[in-house]
Amino acid sequence: QSDVISQVKETIKTGSAKELVRFLNQTIDITLDGKAQTYSKAQAEFVFRDFFKQYPPSEFSIVHQGSSRGGQPFAIGQYKSGADVFRVFMKIKTVSNQQLLHEISFSKE
Repeated sequence: QSDVISQVKETIKTGSAKELVRFLNQTIDITLDGKAQTYSKAQAEFVFRDFFKQYPPSEFSIVHQGSSRGGQPFAIGQYKSGADVFRVFMKIKTVSNQQLLHEISFSKE
C-alpha cells in the first residue's frame, strides 16, 4: 500500500502527468479547487498536465497515511508551487491485485 503512495509521491514531485497516469484506476475522481469530476485515465492525464503547468511543483510531501475502516488506503499530502500551497488527499483502491489511485483532490490552503 505504501508502495503505490510513495511512487505517486515521487511522480507528483516531478510534475509528470504522463507518469502519474500509470498509477490511476480506469476512472478517477479528481477535485481541483472544490470542483469534483470523474475522468477517464486518458482525460485525467490532460487535467494533471494543465494543473502541473499552472502550478509547477516546488515541493510535495506526505503528511499522513493510513487506512479507512474498510481497509482502503489513503494519504494526505502537501503540495507547494511557489507561494501556493495545496492539501492533497488520495484514496487507493485495489483493482485486480493492483493498488491504483482512485480519487485525488488538490485544495488550496
